[in-house]
Amino acid sequence: MSAGEGAPTSEWPGLTDRSHSTAYVERFREMAERGQDLHGEARLVDTLAPRRARLLDAGCGPGRHGGYLAAQGHEVVGVDIDPLLIDAARAEHPSATWIVSDLAGLDLPSHDEAEPFDGALVVGNVLDFITPDFRGDAVGAIARHLRPDGFLVVGCRTGRGFTANDLDRILPAAGLTLEHRFATYDLRPWQADADFCVSILRKPA
Repeated sequence: MSAGEGAPTSEWPGLTDRSHSTAYVERFREMAERGQDLHGEARLVDTLAPRRARLLDAGCGPGRHGGYLAAQGHEVVGVDIDPLLIDAARAEHPSATWIVSDLAGLDLPSHDEAEPFDGALVVGNVLDFITPDFRGDAVGAIARHLRPDGFLVVGCRTGRGFTANDLDRILPAAGLTLEHRFATYDLRPWQADADFCVSILRKPA
């Protein structure tokens, strides 16, 4: 079954409980006001990307990663299935482009964003919330939007939801290869018993 055939592609609670999305946005606003570091993921992407790169923030939520990257001079397009989160991203980070779309059926040319991307990120446990049958579709759709030699950074928990082994199984069909794997966004070494997994994937040149 593919996206659009009737089965739900996302298990994000905010799609059925708007208060969940509202609380999510407020929680990160409060964390930012307290001075907490919310940009470790985006700093890694900024390191990997060429200057003034075109970047895709897939599952962008209220835009904290894509907004940071746009402030560094990158051209950012953020995508999320939740309209409330996209509204928050547009309000707080107007220098980027924010689009409501399902990652499993992602088709950015239909939103007038046909130019391929230098890199993409899927972080914040986004893949945990995609229905298991559609996770491969989502990764494959993101990969199709990358230019040759483009990269994809994926962050996921290892004890539940979407794991490193799950990711590795869908890479061949997505046309991606694993380039590096770490246990944290500050690049601590990967170990099989790590609680978190950061994978840097590459599309062949």
